[in-house]
Amino acid sequence: MANTKSAKKRIRQNMKRRLRNRTIRTRARTFVRHAKGMVTEQSDPSGEAVRKAIRELDRAASRGVIHRNNAARRKSRLMKLMATAGKPETSGG
Repeated sequence: MANTKSAKKRIRQNMKRRLRNRTIRTRARTFVRHAKGMVTEQSDPSGEAVRKAIRELDRAASRGVIHRNNAARRKSRLMKLMATAGKPETSGG
């Protein structure tokens, strides 16, 4: 348990920030999950769900909730998934 006044204040600040960051991170994850589902089902050919997910990832990165490289990696994977989902599957044999 914190003893000094400044340490107690720091605990209060960290709690507020943790709750705020958690909502932003959860929101970004939700949008990414919906986008992946839409792409694999091919129910969103325009890629609107992917665009919304990318917007949320950028927002989380700009607020410092996730690292910018983490956001870039997730966006890259989403775009790669969208590109491969549009192609017809071919057998390798």
